[in-house]
Amino acid sequence: MCKNDILLNTQSCRKVEILQLLGEYECTIDQKGRMRMPSGLLNQLGEEAQKLPFIVNRGFEKCLMLYPKPVWDKITAEINQLNTYNKKNREFIRYFYRGAQEITMDGADRILISKRLLEYADITKDVILSAYNDRIEIWAQEGYDDLMAEEPSDFSDLAEEVLGKINGNKA
Repeated sequence: MCKNDILLNTQSCRKVEILQLLGEYECTIDQKGRMRMPSGLLNQLGEEAQKLPFIVNRGFEKCLMLYPKPVWDKITAEINQLNTYNKKNREFIRYFYRGAQEITMDGADRILISKRLLEYADITKDVILSAYNDRIEIWAQEGYDDLMAEEPSDFSDLAEEVLGKINGNKA
């Protein structure tokens, strides 16, 4: 891999672009577990990234996470540095990798998600894709709507707590 950039073209050291995904998309899973990627998201990924494999795994809060393979490789490089003699680390590693699978888009821009992963996230048909930075969360629509209905009591306080220490800011 070239330097520390996340490359979309892993076959060469030519930097294509750094991913900066954004948006919410409504999609449908068919009976075979296939989902067509929305055109707005495909446009953000670009032609090079559309050819890459993706990794889907269990996310937090009962969603699935979809990563372009170069992003997954960067995350797993960090995880692989954990001390496996530590029980909590082993538990996390097992759970993080549990059910993870490599997938590619077919000619109709669809991805196939395993039945076990769909069951984990309570996904049956209608889904919401929530794209941010270099990853995509895949939610059962009902679960996503429920989560988003529970707004923090004070978003300003949450922002201060979470973001207040970034770039040397002290909250």
